[in-house]
Amino acid sequence: MFTALQNPLALAGRILLALLFVPAGYGKIAGFSGTVGYAASMGMPLPSVGVAIGLAIELLGGLALLIGWGTRWAALALAVFTLAASFVFHAYWSLPEAQQATQQLMFFKNLAITGGLLAFAAFGAGAWSVDGTRRIR
Repeated sequence: MFTALQNPLALAGRILLALLFVPAGYGKIAGFSGTVGYAASMGMPLPSVGVAIGLAIELLGGLALLIGWGTRWAALALAVFTLAASFVFHAYWSLPEAQQATQQLMFFKNLAITGGLLAFAAFGAGAWSVDGTRRIR
């Protein structure tokens, strides 16, 4: 049964993950200076460079994941980015106890997203993708 659902489920997974990254990347374009200020306040070194790199990874990687083009590499780049961002922006262990719950939830949500991205890096986009039409799965 699940073999027949493999391609539609892979497409749905790619769409849902892309819905997280593409708007976030686009939002960084519109609010670049504010995002840089926030990154600096979180202690990110070279925040302008970091935000620009994050913007490119989220927007380009998210679009690549959406259409299934270079899916394994896009998913891997997004996974590394998400994992790194989790330690910088959701370091719940360094916050006062009253502020930890939300950031802990965000941290572990990002770990789960990283897991989904690693699955796409391992198994590819499925047949309903640009990679699938090129027989790169």
